[in-house]
Amino acid sequence: MSTDVLIPPAETRPKNGLLLLAVLGGMFLAMLDQTIVGTALPRITQELGGSGLYTWVVTAYLLTSTITVPLYGRLSDTYGRKPLLLTGVVVFLLGSALCGLAQDMGQLIAFRALQGLGAGALLPLSLALVVDLFPPERSGRVQGALGGVMALSYIAGPFLGGVFTDQASWRWAFLVNLPIGLVLIAIIVARLPHVAGQGRGVRPDYLGIAVFSVAISALLIGLTEKGLDGHTWTSGSVLWPIAASIVLLALFILVERRAAQPIIPLELFRNRTYTLANVTSFFSAFCLYAGVVFLPRYFQEARELSATESGLRIYPLMLGMVVGSGITGALMSRTQRYKPWLIGGSFLIAIGALLCAGLTIETSSLALAGWMALLGLGMGPMLSGLTVAVQYSVPQRFIGTASANLTFFRQIGGSVALAVAGTLYASVVRDEAPVHGLNAAHAAAAANVIPWLAVSGAIIALAALIALPGGRIKALAAGPVTLDG
Repeated sequence: MSTDVLIPPAETRPKNGLLLLAVLGGMFLAMLDQTIVGTALPRITQELGGSGLYTWVVTAYLLTSTITVPLYGRLSDTYGRKPLLLTGVVVFLLGSALCGLAQDMGQLIAFRALQGLGAGALLPLSLALVVDLFPPERSGRVQGALGGVMALSYIAGPFLGGVFTDQASWRWAFLVNLPIGLVLIAIIVARLPHVAGQGRGVRPDYLGIAVFSVAISALLIGLTEKGLDGHTWTSGSVLWPIAASIVLLALFILVERRAAQPIIPLELFRNRTYTLANVTSFFSAFCLYAGVVFLPRYFQEARELSATESGLRIYPLMLGMVVGSGITGALMSRTQRYKPWLIGGSFLIAIGALLCAGLTIETSSLALAGWMALLGLGMGPMLSGLTVAVQYSVPQRFIGTASANLTFFRQIGGSVALAVAGTLYASVVRDEAPVHGLNAAHAAAAANVIPWLAVSGAIIALAALIALPGGRIKALAAGPVTLDG
């Protein structure tokens, strides 16, 4: 089966940078809210109580935003990007406003879930709009900019959360979204052309949506429980949700095989480029979370720095990701190739992560900055190049679905990485603290977890990338795409 890729007509492309600014802003808001709450949570629990529900403030957002990512992507292919994007932004802003007004922990958790329901639209539809609105010769550069914004949001979230909490109120971690979001809505309404989707009149896959939502909810709940202290893989709160998710995912595959309009078209996985890029996205999350989660923890636990200061200390990682993504975007536009830069990124990640095995309390700031910069430079290509690989490997009618699934696999990979690495980190701290002290124990844990997590992710990603066929943007964009590989 083959289908020609449809290049969008010139009149649907933006005439200025305003629309690109809206795309970048929407993606930044969605990703920022994954991390901005973490540093504000201690203050939130002081004011609202409910310390036992602490993790659910993060989990509620993660659950709804992860589940809805593939749904928004597929529905945008069917009904068009503009109505789905506007729906997502409005729901996200409503959730943000309510979070800022929450009076107890139960309300905050419910409103975070609502916020996540909207956030699921922002990232995948931003990625899909690049192909809709920009010609292939510019898409690499624009995806590089998107990757840079993605990198910035991972690092800026904890820092801004700390600043708002220390200088104003934790409520501003949510309320800050409102003025930015209203500007985005105005730009989208005025500038984004409405292009109808290609599936109107077809009954949505309600059963697939229901089974998928429950399956992924169970998986994320199990993985979140695994990340809590004292929970093992055989704990009931971990084992049973994950087992249920496996059964439900098997059922979901059966449902999708029979659906007229499947929410995740299984035929796409016959495409080697599409499948291998998603595998790479899943394992590249191991590398990403090794840096953006465990390096700040090293600064706070081993060096006893504040959350705000630790956010400043990891700026070499952020700058590396922004620069790496931007350079990769420029190289992809110039050479119309993505594969060499992705492979090069895997090597840089592995080198930077292996150097982090030397982390101690006394590690010089200059040396650590260099290690973080290498990690960041390697991650940058993953944030931009994989999107290009996926988008130019599928028919135009699946661009939203492909962009969304890439994001979905990255988020699930991050959840798996944290569940697995959290166990290793805790065991090292437990063994080292009585002998060398708590600070040195946290440094030793970071020196174990960061190389283990990032290098294993980089090696598997590298194997998938080497197996990628082709790797030229123009060849994929100009010619027919064959779905069987």
